Amino acid sequence: MNSFKPSKTIQDLPTQFFARLVSNVQQITALGYDVINLGQGNPDLPTPPHIVKSMQEAVARPENHKYSPFRGHTYLKQAIAEFYKREYDVLVDPNNEVAILFGGKAGLVEVSQCILNPGEIALVPDPGYPDYLSGLALAGARMKEMPLLEQNNFLPNYNEIDEETLKHAKVMFLNYPNNPTGAIASEDFYIETADFAKRHELCVIHDFAYGAISFDNQKHRSFLQTEGAKECGIEIYTLSKTYNMAGWRVAFAVGNSDIISSIELLQDHLHVSLFGAIQEAATTALLGSQVCVSELVRTYESRRNVLVNGLRDIGWDVTSPSGSFFAWLRIPKGYTSESFSEFLLKEAHVVVAPGIGFGSYGEGYVRVGLLATEDRLLEAVHRIKALNIF
Repeated sequence: MNSFKPSKTIQDLPTQFFARLVSNVQQITALGYDVINLGQGNPDLPTPPHIVKSMQEAVARPENHKYSPFRGHTYLKQAIAEFYKREYDVLVDPNNEVAILFGGKAGLVEVSQCILNPGEIALVPDPGYPDYLSGLALAGARMKEMPLLEQNNFLPNYNEIDEETLKHAKVMFLNYPNNPTGAIASEDFYIETADFAKRHELCVIHDFAYGAISFDNQKHRSFLQTEGAKECGIEIYTLSKTYNMAGWRVAFAVGNSDIISSIELLQDHLHVSLFGAIQEAATTALLGSQVCVSELVRTYESRRNVLVNGLRDIGWDVTSPSGSFFAWLRIPKGYTSESFSEFLLKEAHVVVAPGIGFGSYGEGYVRVGLLATEDRLLEAVHRIKALNIF
């Protein structure tokens, strides 16, 4: 059989750090142990029934058995515009300021190819979502990390970015509520961001995946609520987290019309839009009753409180997240984030994600997902307590 060497593009893709974590978990599970997996970001609850019903009915309609319009159905784009007006009081032109995406991840990878030329720089949060780097690799672009430090509430300090970097930087990725830290951003921070981006001609890509998951009676701000935000960037929103639709692969980008046009043009060459029935179900999710979202947020907040209070009770000094469905926990002395994660897996059969997988500034932490029942979270706490490390 002939052997074909992968292209340089494929060879230059970053290593999928968490593939090894998944492999380690599978090995422990195969031995028959009861593993509590808090290391992944996959929502554990089902899609709300009214959205599923909408999909079921739409599947039966023959018009959905054909190719969808290349750039998506107008009714979904109009629903997205209505959603942004209702939730954030932001006016979005459905014809020029909305792109339908095959999941948020696809959009975050595609956008680098739409904006960046080989050798140009993207400012990327560290720690941050690893797939930002995948898009940069495909574009042949370079990364400059923006450290997210606990003493700065896990917000980047723009004053620390050197002028030489800013000369070549073209894109800046942000993500609030933040994965993995659970931090949130204020109105003042977004104002500072928009001003910084305009002064340095940067395109802001705001990953708003966890926009709906807010705790303590807060409502997270959209970057697009900031004056001038659409002049310098876009926001990417996924239905995966808000409506437990991770497997449905539906998201959207909203904002700057030039960037939206480039995304749609690239997708014209890659896809023929989403299955029409999924677009109908997404419309139902966005425009239908939002009670399911409120219930979901209450569930995550209750889980957060159970986990954080339980860990504090056993002596682990942890910070409670303000948003997302992750907790970002400083590890005990004497461990690296990888060695501590491996220790919990082997000795307690509890899976957490090592912070180093999210960037060099993630060292010293682990990420814990609130994606298990309260009983399972408490069981994880009891198992960790039995290790006598706190």
